[in-house]
Amino acid sequence: MRWSYPRGSKIIDSKLGVRATNSDNLSFMLALNKPADEETGEVVAGTLAWTGNFRLLFENILNNNEMDNRLQLIAGINPFASDYTLKGGMSFTTPSFIMTYSNTGKGQASRNLHHWALNYGVYHGKVTRQTLLNNWETTFFDFNEPKLTALLDDTKKLGVDVFLLDDGWFANKYPRNNDKAGLGDWEVNKSKLPNGIGYLVKEANQKGVKFGIWVEPEMVNPKSELYEKHPEWILKLPNRPENLQRNQLVLDLANPLVQDHAFNVVDNILSKNPEVAYIKWDCNRTLTNAYSPYLKNNQSQLYVDYGLGLYKVLQKVRAKYPDIEMMWCSGGGGRAEYGGLKYFQEFWPSDNTDPLDRIFIQWGYSYFFPSAVQCCHITSMGKQSIKFRTDVAMMGKMGYDIQINHLTPEELKFSQQAVLNYKRLQPTINLGDLYRLQDPYGKEKAALEYVNEDQSHAVLFTFALYPVHGDVFPPIRLKGLDPTKKYLVKEINLMDYNRPQSRQSGMTFSGDYLMKIGLNPFLNKSLTSSVIEISMI
Repeated sequence: MRWSYPRGSKIIDSKLGVRATNSDNLSFMLALNKPADEETGEVVAGTLAWTGNFRLLFENILNNNEMDNRLQLIAGINPFASDYTLKGGMSFTTPSFIMTYSNTGKGQASRNLHHWALNYGVYHGKVTRQTLLNNWETTFFDFNEPKLTALLDDTKKLGVDVFLLDDGWFANKYPRNNDKAGLGDWEVNKSKLPNGIGYLVKEANQKGVKFGIWVEPEMVNPKSELYEKHPEWILKLPNRPENLQRNQLVLDLANPLVQDHAFNVVDNILSKNPEVAYIKWDCNRTLTNAYSPYLKNNQSQLYVDYGLGLYKVLQKVRAKYPDIEMMWCSGGGGRAEYGGLKYFQEFWPSDNTDPLDRIFIQWGYSYFFPSAVQCCHITSMGKQSIKFRTDVAMMGKMGYDIQINHLTPEELKFSQQAVLNYKRLQPTINLGDLYRLQDPYGKEKAALEYVNEDQSHAVLFTFALYPVHGDVFPPIRLKGLDPTKKYLVKEINLMDYNRPQSRQSGMTFSGDYLMKIGLNPFLNKSLTSSVIEISMI
């Protein structure tokens, strides 16, 4: 007699070449024996550190005709079109596979991964990240020095650390006035910025803020000088028409000369402007019709050598510029993986910044990535209030991509205070233990909590997802506190600073009470989100 377990295999993979997490995820959680929740059950969680094609193979097999079955997992580079030949004396290191086990549920598995990431997996994982204001939603490609100088004033007014200049600052023969031209020509556009990047850096410093800049070194527009000068640097099949995505093609990072070019994109900016404090590294398309002139008869190595070439570039950048903060960005969140995070402090989770959707997006990423590495920006997307948008963004590495001059005086005052609150709470939010208290899936509310290492400080986020006036929610029981200590509860991020909505704000409770009885966030139609600070006294 045999056990009637289902047999077969499940494959999760990517064949996009780059942006590994654009359509599938190279991270997983498995419950053993029975379904697990946040606090109970055996869980194995794992993730692959690789930016290119990957494959996770899960195979359920009987073990040598015995009365038990085994789940076999093979994780690594996708073998699709990737035969790889090593010459004598050469070595090859496969991507790291990070795995953890918990016998107390999914929450502990996540915290295990977060601890590892901040200590070992993320570049400068425990260094405080900078807050920023991005110009993209304010100007898109349409800007000049006066417009950007005014945004530097807005950056200072808001109270964030960095002004980030996004796409559109470069190219002259084919000016980068839209996404159809100029990509690859990384000289400053003289019409938009006649005094160069250095002028903006100087202006930013004089106003008491720092300056950051956007680059996309892996890509090129056909309408560019780089394309005209080096057609042999482009990935494209010689016997097929070019296949454009976002009007651009991919540079051949298997080629050492192209690797040098990509490094020089960053090096030229930072060597000429050493006070630039932030780099946003983007990648806005996948590999299609891919053929490398450099590899000639070794085309099966292209997918692998592209990823290895990219990492070589990043190693050179970090060797020369160890202190600059960099965002790992990719056309809407395609690079949530620890291979690149060895060189970056953070990644961009998604171009969808609607705060209601972002609760789910950030919640999903939280299973594998600490909040410190998730860039979460307040934007104009969505219909929610500035408070709701801010509360959602504060759950990660908070930033802004919004027109400051469109805020009402009340909204601006709120935002300025929220920035101060975030900077004060950032060590707990970004580096503390995460407890997912109420998941949003199929529910009317969501709640999560961050607790610092010595249990002296916690921050609770609660959200009513589909509020109806008169809704009553049961108390939310906190986790991770010291049951023997007393804690002061205080609601923050208030539009009206003198009128907290929580009836328990300003009261003191024992850790035991907060974990067994809990807090009532008092969410209804007039208040759809709340942030509550819990401090040991």
